[in-house]
Amino acid sequence: MATPTLTKHTLPGVLGDILIDVRAGGRASPRPAVVVLHGFKGFKDWGMFPPFSERLARAGMTAVTPNVSGSGADDSGELAWPERFGHNTFSAELNDVGRVLDALAGGALGVAPPSSIALVGHSRGGGIAILQTARDPRIRSLVTWAGVSSVERWSREERSGWRAAGRIAVKNARTGQVLPLYTDVLDDIESHAAALDIEDAAKRVAVPWLLIHGTEDEAVSFAEAELLRAAAPPAGTRFLPVVGAGHTFGAQHPWKGSNPELDRVFDATLSAVTEHLR
Repeated sequence: MATPTLTKHTLPGVLGDILIDVRAGGRASPRPAVVVLHGFKGFKDWGMFPPFSERLARAGMTAVTPNVSGSGADDSGELAWPERFGHNTFSAELNDVGRVLDALAGGALGVAPPSSIALVGHSRGGGIAILQTARDPRIRSLVTWAGVSSVERWSREERSGWRAAGRIAVKNARTGQVLPLYTDVLDDIESHAAALDIEDAAKRVAVPWLLIHGTEDEAVSFAEAELLRAAAPPAGTRFLPVVGAGHTFGAQHPWKGSNPELDRVFDATLSAVTEHLR
């Protein structure tokens, strides 16, 4: 098996460039591909994503990790474009993911068109992965890590004050950087409620789905995983609670190594995509 290599690619996105890392070996021949989607305030180089992608590539798959254009993160992981972050929306992320999938399927990311494609999404990226899978027949396997069950993340009172001020401040706990978040995302949720209904999309997932969630998740309640499990088709869905695990399953940024909970997530995910992709 060829040694995996890393290449970097750029696509035009809704709010700027989509930055994409591709890890693969034997790039001239079709092989299964896994697209890994980060969450809110996340980026492709955060903590667990590079080592997980390396493991996918060593297993003979193509690992594709994008920074959506509204992430605000540059290729080093610095939040260099706060205005992009501020204007980001769920619809913009879906559009960006569609562009990545189109480029991958068309052989425009430095590898042959894949034989099959899986989506793996963390947190908000899990919600995006569910929405995309429900509408995209190219996706043959879905894995969500701590996925959100709804785009409605703010209370009525929070939204009212937000609209009055025109923005809210979002603090990056890692760097201390304070980022603006404008009302674009509220407008998007209100204008596209049906298209962004994650629970409804979960009912329409027609491929094998591994739903992973930590029981002590401090950012996305374990109750959201139970809602998704109840909505998902039971025959094709496997639910994996990770007892005692939080939102990132113990992973940190910068990467400080794995742990038993994260090993379990990696192992189960690799097993699922290997089983269902050809």
